Amino acid sequence: MNQLEVKILGQSYLLGCPDGGEQRMLDAVQRVDSAMCAIRDAGKIRARDRIAVLAALNIAFDQTEPAAPASPTPAAALPADAQLAAILAQLDAALGDDGRLL
Repeated sequence: MNQLEVKILGQSYLLGCPDGGEQRMLDAVQRVDSAMCAIRDAGKIRARDRIAVLAALNIAFDQTEPAAPASPTPAAALPADAQLAAILAQLDAALGDDGRLL
């Protein structure tokens, strides 16, 4: 097991990595960092934990495919900013007035 020191959203992390998996880990770090920076740079969210959750949701959403790809889902047809806005609206609705993200 190797260790890699990386930076995500400007913060250093020491990650464990299986032998031979260094490039995959670095690619994953780059993807997470890019996703988090894009959300931060949009300027609406500042809390690192919320940025991390939204980035994780966006990455997971991008990696899932509909079971029957007969037609694109409305969310998949939206630009990335609109997808993020739709996800934020769903989170806000689920959290109610006590836990609004924005």
